[in-house]
Amino acid sequence: MLGGAVKTGGSRLLLACMLVAGLVCCPATAQETDPRSDMIVRSGLPVPRFVSLRSGEVNVRTGPGRSYPIEWVFVRPGMPVEITAEFDTWRRIRDVEGTQGWVHQSMLSGRRALVITGELRTIRERPSASAAAVAQAEPGVMGRLVSCKGPWCEVEIQGYHGWLERADFWGIYPNEEVDD
Repeated sequence: MLGGAVKTGGSRLLLACMLVAGLVCCPATAQETDPRSDMIVRSGLPVPRFVSLRSGEVNVRTGPGRSYPIEWVFVRPGMPVEITAEFDTWRRIRDVEGTQGWVHQSMLSGRRALVITGELRTIRERPSASAAAVAQAEPGVMGRLVSCKGPWCEVEIQGYHGWLERADFWGIYPNEEVDD
C-alpha cells in the first residue's frame, strides 16, 4: 500500500507486506463512498483539502474521538492525506489508496506534500516536457509540493528540486493553485 498504513486489531499490529520502496502494505478499505455527505466544517478552512501527517506514528480511528478504536496506524511522516470531514478537533482523512479514518488535528500539518503515482516519473529542470531531467521518482516516493499553477508543479523530492506535471502525483486537485 502506498499510503503507509498498518491495520490494527485490538492491541496487535499486523504487517501484511512490504513493498520494494519499504512501505507498509495492507488492504485499503474505504469506510464511506461519499466523504462530503456528512461533513461538519469546524475550522473554517475548505473541506476537502490536502494536508500532510506531522508524525511518524498517527493513530487512525473509526470515529472522531479517543473512545473510538484505532483501525490503522500511519507510519510515514510527511505523507499527504486529504481531509474529507471535520468534527470539533478531529479530521476524517483519506490517503492515496482510499483508506479513511479519523485523526486528531494535532497530528496534521498544513505543509503540502505529494506521493508519486502510476509509473516512473521524470522531474524536470523547468516546467516543460522538453526540459532536462533532474531526477526520476518511483511510485510511492513522497516529496514536498512547493507551488502549482497550470499543468506543472514545482516539487522537492529527496533533495532534488524541479518540476512535475500535476497528473504524475497525488496531493493536489485538478485546478488547484498552490504557492508555498
